[in-house]
Amino acid sequence: MTAQLVNAPTGRVLLLMATQTYRASAFLEAASRLEIPVAVGSEQPQPLAHLNPGGHLLVDFHDLEGATDRIVEFSANYPLEAILSTDDDGVVLAAMASDALGLSHNPLLAVRAARDKYQTRQALAGAGMATPKFQRFSIDDDPGEAARQISYPCVVKPLALAASRGVMRADDPDEFVAAFGRLATILETVEVSELNPGGYQILVESYLSGVEVAVEGLLFQGELTVLAIFDKPDPLVGPFFEETLYVTPSRHSEAVQREIVAETQQAITALGLTEGPVHVELRINEAGCWILEVAPRSIGGYCSRALRFGAGISLEELILQHALGLPLASTHPATPASGVMMIPIPRAGILCEVQGVGQAQAVPGIDEIRITIPVGRAVVPLPEGSQYLGFIFARDQTPELAEAALRAAHSRLNFIIT
Repeated sequence: MTAQLVNAPTGRVLLLMATQTYRASAFLEAASRLEIPVAVGSEQPQPLAHLNPGGHLLVDFHDLEGATDRIVEFSANYPLEAILSTDDDGVVLAAMASDALGLSHNPLLAVRAARDKYQTRQALAGAGMATPKFQRFSIDDDPGEAARQISYPCVVKPLALAASRGVMRADDPDEFVAAFGRLATILETVEVSELNPGGYQILVESYLSGVEVAVEGLLFQGELTVLAIFDKPDPLVGPFFEETLYVTPSRHSEAVQREIVAETQQAITALGLTEGPVHVELRINEAGCWILEVAPRSIGGYCSRALRFGAGISLEELILQHALGLPLASTHPATPASGVMMIPIPRAGILCEVQGVGQAQAVPGIDEIRITIPVGRAVVPLPEGSQYLGFIFARDQTPELAEAALRAAHSRLNFIIT
């Protein structure tokens, strides 16, 4: 289906995306369906870029000022109407470049605060919101001394990494020292310091019991339009926090869902975010709703394929329409219920074979199965790893049936890892 646009854009959208992103195809397919011209800004040169100079721009996500200058120069020849980042890597650059070009965007300080978990906690606490006790350390600090300054159980996490990478629970000082050292090793092996000033720092929070949900939405001048509330049916209690199932619509009561939306809006306001997609994670327990993370981008990985609106409109189509100031297609779900399973990596090794895909695909309610790590590739589980073996998508009449289909399909898959 191709959506018909009113007042179609004359300029193009710049999509900032790292070359390893899962999100490229979804955004490019959406742009094609909407007949929106796009340019891709990435950190690696493309072999055929010279054949379409207005379709690709080489940018260094580590050099924000230099990359902003390149985008401004590019726009002089190929006018841009919007700049979007598909993942966390480019959200700060998107804000800087949009500001330089006078395009609609989130305030730079708000994006920086959302990208730094410590600054997020400060902003929420400053707005009077419920937040766990939190303290920041450097990887050079003495973990034994740090262990004496906190209460237990606690959660140790990096300030900038995504997908639960490096997030660990510690129930006593010995576990804390072990988790602290493990996270320090992880941070020393990834390039986060150049993307975030707190790259080599560690946030320690008091552990929150309860269940998790995720809110997917769009911001219009600071006001939240909720597109979906996902339940996470699997318990996330540690020692690592590997997300697996997302199912929508939420099965929480209407009163709880209203509280989820209200807390999400309050957190967005506290941070100062105003425009574009937002993905928010929360925990719910007897004390209420607690914000875990506010990300100024859409849901990660291939998970957006679990969402369809109206007559099959994708999340990326809505995001592009919003970025260009176009009327949105329907924001009502296309099916009564849907869900996605991010297939966890059970152990480290080499993926040798994937068995049972046909049997899993045959489960009633299953929409699609995508294995995203090629056979022969090394696989690394959390907390060091940041990938999943693949994604399973389901659509059904109720969230209970969608969840059951995802679990049944997963049980039919067998991953041979040596």
